[in-house]
Amino acid sequence: MTALNNSFKTEISTLLANKDFAALKVKLTPWLAADVAPILSELPIEELAVLFRGCSKELSAAVFSYLEHNAKHKLLKTLTQAQAAALLNELPADDRTSFLHVLPLDVAMQLICLLTPEERKITQDLLAYPEHSVGRMMTLDFVAVHADWSVRESLDYIRTHGFDRETLNMVYVTDEGGHLIDDIRVRRFLLAEPETKVSALMDGNYATLTPTDDREKALQVFRKYDRVALPVTNTESQLIGIVTADDMLDVASEEATEDIQKLGGSEALDEPYTTIALTKMVKKRAGWLVVLFLGEMLTATAMSYFEDEIAKAVVLALFVPLIISSGGNAGSQAATLVIRALALGEFRLRDWWRIMRREFAAGLMLGGILGVIGFLRIVIWAQFSGIYGEHYLLVAETVGASLVGIVLWGSLMGSMLPLILKKLGFDPATSSAPFVATLVDVTGLIIYFSLAFLIMRGTLL
Repeated sequence: MTALNNSFKTEISTLLANKDFAALKVKLTPWLAADVAPILSELPIEELAVLFRGCSKELSAAVFSYLEHNAKHKLLKTLTQAQAAALLNELPADDRTSFLHVLPLDVAMQLICLLTPEERKITQDLLAYPEHSVGRMMTLDFVAVHADWSVRESLDYIRTHGFDRETLNMVYVTDEGGHLIDDIRVRRFLLAEPETKVSALMDGNYATLTPTDDREKALQVFRKYDRVALPVTNTESQLIGIVTADDMLDVASEEATEDIQKLGGSEALDEPYTTIALTKMVKKRAGWLVVLFLGEMLTATAMSYFEDEIAKAVVLALFVPLIISSGGNAGSQAATLVIRALALGEFRLRDWWRIMRREFAAGLMLGGILGVIGFLRIVIWAQFSGIYGEHYLLVAETVGASLVGIVLWGSLMGSMLPLILKKLGFDPATSSAPFVATLVDVTGLIIYFSLAFLIMRGTLL
């Protein structure tokens, strides 16, 4: 398939170099815009500019949607004002809004002025909604019919007005005032008798979004109701737009990428990794690294507090990396699992007690497993080496008990911190794995040396 795509691009490049638009049209005609757009989007900007001057507006809009933001901006600069206006007016409203939003204000205003009065009003209305809201991503290209129409009348209307609509999988039913009454899958129209009234196909079972809803909420509604499109209504229940599944796929990808980047101990990148400026990426990563570094400095403070214990029983220092890393790993595991489950809507904040009980049990079991391994490792090793001294059993008990306590604490910390942040209105992914690990490192040392003092008091300490 790659070889075929490369051959196709080579042919297109040759035709563009020769400016043979007649042959180019013949070559592209058999293709659907959605199929050929990803291939053509890989052409150099200079060739795309020539292509856009000679191909249809539909194909130009489809290809433009696949380009990276910087490529879009460069391409528009190569087009004449009339060509840029034609392209922007042809773009779906949601795609155009997404593109204009990330541009500098003065540039965005210049491009908005190129739009027709109708498209300009639509764009300004969508840009007025909050960032990452449903209003920013909805499209006004939908088909709505009335309940008193027949199936025949509805299908005739769809044939006349549905050609340039975003999707025809769902047909919406509204009253004279534009209020949403129901949504019906188009297959029900196709299978019904022509004279059947639309009202007979209605079941009143539909879900809606509002333009101010967060896109994460929209994603959850799509998952729950398994729809290819959802209607967007205003406060008066009037149908003002729809959100389609293809937009939700983009949202799911962006949200997952953002969460993964935050879980890794970094701010979410606004651009792809390969195209973001190095200085900008460093800035995104430096903040968290500094915070984590300062947090880890507390580990040194905790170590200095137990300086006397370490001096009396130097053997304890051998297991510090083992102890704190085990707690940090357990906390990172718990944080990752809880954040993902929370994002997928597998439980609600009010279920925090159930999550705590599960992690308490899991922490005890995991800590017990590591504690037994640690205990046996020290006891067995002591049979062949005197590195742990004559009180090796006390050392083994200390390490084993500490692992149970620290892994338990790490599991509880990792599971509860995301829920606390969510309750306070913050993004749970902010409680990244490195952040949880840093917190557990400090508290883990306190648990370790406190247990060592209790177990070894009167012998090594």
